[in-house]
Amino acid sequence: MSSPPSHTPPLFTLPLRNSSSSSNSSSSSAAGSLTCTSPAADIYLLTLNSPPDNRLTTEVCQAFLLALDIVEQTHPAGVLMTTSAIGKFYSNGLDLAHATGTPGFWEDSLWPLFRRLLTYPMPTLAVLNGHAFAGGLMLAMAHDYRIFNPHRGYLCLNELDFGVALLPPMSALFREKVGSAATYRGVVLEAKRYDAGAALGEGLVDELGGLEEALGLVRDRRLAEKGRSGVYGAMKREMYRETLGLLRDEVGSREAGGRVKREEEEGRTRARMRVEEWRGLRGKEKGGKARL
Repeated sequence: MSSPPSHTPPLFTLPLRNSSSSSNSSSSSAAGSLTCTSPAADIYLLTLNSPPDNRLTTEVCQAFLLALDIVEQTHPAGVLMTTSAIGKFYSNGLDLAHATGTPGFWEDSLWPLFRRLLTYPMPTLAVLNGHAFAGGLMLAMAHDYRIFNPHRGYLCLNELDFGVALLPPMSALFREKVGSAATYRGVVLEAKRYDAGAALGEGLVDELGGLEEALGLVRDRRLAEKGRSGVYGAMKREMYRETLGLLRDEVGSREAGGRVKREEEEGRTRARMRVEEWRGLRGKEKGGKARL
């Protein structure tokens, strides 16, 4: 297994400003980069370096969106890969304070990034060098293929553990991408941590390795030529239309989520009333028996 070669000259580099809510520095300070290299002909590798753990902030999402546009508009069709310059993490997910406190984050940054990857007009491949948790795993799942470091990292959708319910597009992404209902249940309802062997066995990743193995997969499956016919994106739009529909209707998704919460609360209220009624009847029955 090998890492992205450091000697490969970049095609372009996009600087990242610091938009993390946990940072003590100015929001305009340098906070990393997204660099595009070409490790082989018609292979475009986007390497994210946003310390400490590649959180998906507005700045990171917008950099990815711009990079995807640059590759599509200025280079021949080929294969788009993503990886991390931070050894321990591919991505540790969202910065929740930033995501919930930044106007437009969902509809203008995160959802468009997922939608763009799901419909990108050439094959996409995530080279998972380390942990991919929560939103980081979602980002990986939005790619067509995934290769996972056999020696480091876990894949985990841990929203259950910290009490954040999945929004409809998030759940749909796994529902359409995971082949087994049992695996889907394990990912969502058990928040399982998958090491490399388990991730491969459950079909969450396609192969184990790094960049060398990713290039081998591209070569063996002749992926670099798949986007040249002009219909690759259209084929993916049909494959993932449920998720794409929810991503397009983010407001509708939020309204649906709010409606579900209201219905759940109403159900709990009715349940409490039924229990109180049952307790009252039970008390009357006990009182009647005592008088007898």
